[in-house]
Amino acid sequence: MADILDWSGSKLEKLDMATFETRAGEMADRLRREVADGKLPFLSMPYLDNLLTQLEELKGFLKQFDHMLLLGIGGSALGARALQQAFFPRQDQPCHDGPWLWIADNVDAYALESYMAKLPPEKTVVVTVSKSGGTIETVGQYFIMKEWMQRKLGDSWSKHMLLVTDEKQGFLREEVNRYGITSLPVPDNLGGRYSVLSAVGLIPAVFLGIDVPMLVKGAREMADALANPALDGDKLSRLPSFHLAAWGNALMKAGFDELIFFAYIPLWASWGDWFAQLWAESIGKEGKGSQPIPAIGVTDQHSVNQMFLDGKRNKACLFLTCPKLPAGPKFPTDLPDKFDYVRGKDFGELIQAEGLGTRMALQKNGVPLVEIRLEYDDARQAGKMIVLLGAATILTGWLMDINPLDQPAVELGKRLAKARLGADGLTEETADLNAFLTSQRDEREF
Repeated sequence: MADILDWSGSKLEKLDMATFETRAGEMADRLRREVADGKLPFLSMPYLDNLLTQLEELKGFLKQFDHMLLLGIGGSALGARALQQAFFPRQDQPCHDGPWLWIADNVDAYALESYMAKLPPEKTVVVTVSKSGGTIETVGQYFIMKEWMQRKLGDSWSKHMLLVTDEKQGFLREEVNRYGITSLPVPDNLGGRYSVLSAVGLIPAVFLGIDVPMLVKGAREMADALANPALDGDKLSRLPSFHLAAWGNALMKAGFDELIFFAYIPLWASWGDWFAQLWAESIGKEGKGSQPIPAIGVTDQHSVNQMFLDGKRNKACLFLTCPKLPAGPKFPTDLPDKFDYVRGKDFGELIQAEGLGTRMALQKNGVPLVEIRLEYDDARQAGKMIVLLGAATILTGWLMDINPLDQPAVELGKRLAKARLGADGLTEETADLNAFLTSQRDEREF
């Protein structure tokens, strides 16, 4: 058995795939060129061997601590949370005795005050992740935690900090140089949503004892063919990431403008959130794209699945499964007759049956569906999936004739927020803000 993409329910026969498949040569040329120019470190991973050495050296430093507080947002946090919940589930289980990873990924005063009130500073390392060093939601929390550490630990505060940022510039790099804080770099041209296989995601993984070498092994298995200097259109046309990209574009062309990521591996539920940012921030541009919808099996069978099955026919689905999930305890044999169909069966059979039923129901109701069926739910498979979906997203964007590596619209909201707080140099945003705040409002009590 192996990891499989099952295309049986994908509706390929009803989609115009040829329009996009004919561009495989063009896409291969672009991949070769951009890999060679260092623009796709997500695939070429030139930093990885050195990073693995640095992470090995970092283990002694991290072993001093029981708690890691990760300050990050978006791609600086979503990958770490997905890895934590998939491969370190015991933190959320009764009687866990450490280590603990806490992720502060929002502007949440309640949570931040709780961390300062309850975390033991002498056993805590604060990891701040910002490539630019200017992400105010993250750096703002750094200011507060820095002051807290200084107040609690005095001159030793900097030994409880770890900064993940640009190697040469930015405010956090200045902090590294000024205070001698331990740091690891974020490689150039590696955006946050593509960064889980860098120090951004791997530092928390090392702290928790997740199998980083296997994660990397799986990633390289998928990435090597895509980053190969000998890649051509024929070879690319046989790779699964290109198949998914052509399918995604054909779906959008046919009016399927929502893409469900349905995870039937319970511990992998957070990968839906990771994928949602990856897909939305990469291809939602210029009036184009499809809306990603994270969904959890079987939880969402009892909520939003009604819409998936019987709502507007504009939805497609990536359906994540693993047939080798734990069997779990057995159902008792002395059950009431109306439940006789589960007597003596393994509890784990239930999610497999539910997954099969939901997958068949979606297909029966006209939802184009590709099943991502993993042989095992381990770190190697996670590494493979990260690269598979990341590469598919990049290729999808290129086939749409957009840039899947930037996020121009997101920046406007950030500038307006800074203007609201009084930042300098935002004349146009300040004027827009004042016009908005002084305009006539239509406000009604409820």
